[in-house]
Amino acid sequence: MALRPLVAGNWKMNGSRKALAEIGAMAEGYDAALRARVDLMICPPTPLIHQAALQALGTRIAIGAQDCHSETSGAFTGDVAAEMLAEAGASAVIVGHSERRQYHAETDAQVAAKAFAAIRAGLTAIVCVGETRAEREAGKALTVVGRQVQRSVPENATPETVIVAYEPVWAIGTGLTPTAADVAEVHALIRKKLVRQHGKDAAGIRILYGGSVKPSNARELMAVANVDGALVGGASLKAADFLGIAAAYR
Repeated sequence: MALRPLVAGNWKMNGSRKALAEIGAMAEGYDAALRARVDLMICPPTPLIHQAALQALGTRIAIGAQDCHSETSGAFTGDVAAEMLAEAGASAVIVGHSERRQYHAETDAQVAAKAFAAIRAGLTAIVCVGETRAEREAGKALTVVGRQVQRSVPENATPETVIVAYEPVWAIGTGLTPTAADVAEVHALIRKKLVRQHGKDAAGIRILYGGSVKPSNARELMAVANVDGALVGGASLKAADFLGIAAAYR
């Protein structure tokens, strides 16, 4: 099944009000030909979401968030509910990123709860999965990713409400990337798991690849079977680099 691809940018804890000008530059390069072939999304830090959403009005560039809490409200100092993100102008939220799993000890169950909350709020949940270097070298990559998909993707997942992003932890920000064959193997496993868990309609759930994606390797990676776009880190901070990745779909 040929799915409409998505190239999403995760700014992480980077950016400022001045950096939002990059969204304007992205919009200038997101011409009709490119809009016909690929969706674009930027996920800035939470304080910038509302301003980014205003900046993106009329551009067809979606704005997402980087995390949410599983509850709608409560005594959770510093946390943000999915409903709050929706009110700020986000249409999606990343959950279960490896940095959240590592630095905040998030479990698969917590990730699933956050994804469910995102769907509850009308957001698309971008559920991240991926193995560490040690797990890959031990031959456990497929086992780890399969388990994360099974436990992190909520039961009510549909192509409209969930996107899965495969990001091998060892490739994030390191300049290292798995081979095309490795990516194809993991994405095929993810597709199989999704269909097995959620029925044949899950064949329409987009699966993104993330981990040192840049203009120089985007075309090769985006051409891999079951790769329906990219979740981009550092290369999404500059319009030229981000558009260079999206250009793989021209």
